Amino acid sequence: MLIPTVGRTAELAATLAGLAAQTDVAFRLVLSDQSETGDVAERPAVAAMVRVLEAQGRPVTLLTHPERRGLAEHRQFLLDHAEAGAVLFLDDDVWLESGSVHRMLDALRSLDTGFVGSAVQGLSYLQDRRPHETEPFALWDGPVVPEVVRRGTPGFDRWSLHNAANLVHVAAGLDVEPGGWLPYRVAWVGACALYDRAALESVGGFRFWESLPPGHAGEDVVAQWLVMERFGGVGIVPSGAVHLEAPTTVTDRSVDAPDVVFAHEHGMQQEQQH
Repeated sequence: MLIPTVGRTAELAATLAGLAAQTDVAFRLVLSDQSETGDVAERPAVAAMVRVLEAQGRPVTLLTHPERRGLAEHRQFLLDHAEAGAVLFLDDDVWLESGSVHRMLDALRSLDTGFVGSAVQGLSYLQDRRPHETEPFALWDGPVVPEVVRRGTPGFDRWSLHNAANLVHVAAGLDVEPGGWLPYRVAWVGACALYDRAALESVGGFRFWESLPPGHAGEDVVAQWLVMERFGGVGIVPSGAVHLEAPTTVTDRSVDAPDVVFAHEHGMQQEQQH
């Protein structure tokens, strides 16, 4: 488990409580704090959940990483401290229902794919049905295969699936056995993605951070597109991931990482057209 955090206490405590409630899965948590004081793990609610995890036999490694070089660099810092064959990048404002991690790990192993995501849902939108946004939903039929997703490709249109509570509404119309899961095609999955670490490392992880200014977003999109085109990637339903709907701590999103990292592809396309 890899969790980057900055400036959050209540949300982080809820995130850790969700991890403590996971069943049938062993894991080690690496928590990296970028707050100015670097003391998030000492705050009572967070400290209590850390103690619960450790009492369960789930080791917790607490790190501070005060120099802010952007989201991608912080994720690479965490990845450098990972040891397991599968790594879950989980944001500090996501609560997971019991069994979520087990389902994701089961899917990753069963499908032999590069990553499995559980899209976060905003439950304040339960009454807000958006059929026009769920129209691109498509289950995987057969083995998961690599695919290229970029802005402008048909696969990119799947981004709307993860808005509001869309995936909750989609899952309600599917016949999924209790404890089971179904894989579906994604554009990307933010905030909660379980990677095959070897696959992620083989495409460079998040080392592209060096080409980005500190103020950026979309680093998870880049990593997943790189993994998808070599190993494939999926989302699963039901998700079990709930967004706590707290204000974002990433206020500078002036650069969209995919536009920088894949800019050379656009240039190559223009050259081929001439």
